Amino acid sequence: MTEFASFDLTGRVAIVTGGNGGIGRAIALGFARAGAAVAIFGRNEEKNAATLAELEATGAPAISVRVDLTDRAALEPAVRRVEAELGPVDILVNNAGIVSISGGVLQESLESWDEVIETQLNSVFLLSKLAAASMAQREGGKIINVGSMYSYFGSGLVPSYSAAKGAIVQLTKSMSIELAPHGIQVNAIAPGWVETDMTAPIRTEELEAMNDEIISRTPAGRWGQPEEMAGPAIFLASQASDFVTGETIRVDGGYAIR
Repeated sequence: MTEFASFDLTGRVAIVTGGNGGIGRAIALGFARAGAAVAIFGRNEEKNAATLAELEATGAPAISVRVDLTDRAALEPAVRRVEAELGPVDILVNNAGIVSISGGVLQESLESWDEVIETQLNSVFLLSKLAAASMAQREGGKIINVGSMYSYFGSGLVPSYSAAKGAIVQLTKSMSIELAPHGIQVNAIAPGWVETDMTAPIRTEELEAMNDEIISRTPAGRWGQPEEMAGPAIFLASQASDFVTGETIRVDGGYAIR
C-alpha cells in the first residue's frame, strides 16, 4: 500500500453534474484518473461527447447523460441509468450552475430567479435525496456540493446566485448531520475566482476594474484554474476524508481572508 492509497477511487462510481465543462469537467477527469467510474450530467450534447471522449481516454468506465437539472422528472431516470450502466452511486458532486447577472433584485425577473434556484439549489436537494437513499442502504457514500465566494459575500449584481450559493453551505451542514449515522459524508468546496466560461465576462475590457480588484484582493495574485479544484474534490470523495463532514473548503487563493 502506498502512502496515497487512501485517495484511490478505484471501484467507486461518481456522478458529476455540469461535468462537461469548467470545474465539473476538471473534477470528473480527476476522479477518472484516480480510478473512479464517472458519469457526467449536462445539457449540451456536444460538450458531453467531448468530455466523455477525454474520460474514456483515461481508461476509466464513463458515460454522459443529457439531462436538464431544472426538469425534476428527469432526475431519477438519469440516476437510474448510471446505476444500470456503472453501478450504485458512491460519490455525487453537485456542481452544475448558472448565473443571472441581473444587476440586483429590482432588475431580476421571476423567470431568472426561478431558473437559478432550480438549477443551483433545488437540484442539489433532489439529487442528494436520490443518491443518499441508495448510499444509506450500503452504509457509505460521499456528497460534495460546490459553493462559491458568494456563499459568504453578498452581491448586488447576482442576488439569485448568491442566495443559492449561501443556501448550499447550510444544506451541506444539515445533510451532514442527518446522514453521518449512515456513513455518508457531506461536504462542500467554495471555489474562488476561477477561469471558466461563466466568469469569462469579468475578464473583458468592459469589466477591467472588477478583474483588477479580484486579482489585487487575492493573495495568490491570479485567477484559479479549474484543475485546481480536482484535488480537494478527490480528497472529499476518498476515504482520506472519512472523518470530515459538514465542512466547506475554500479554494480561493486566499481571497476570503482579506
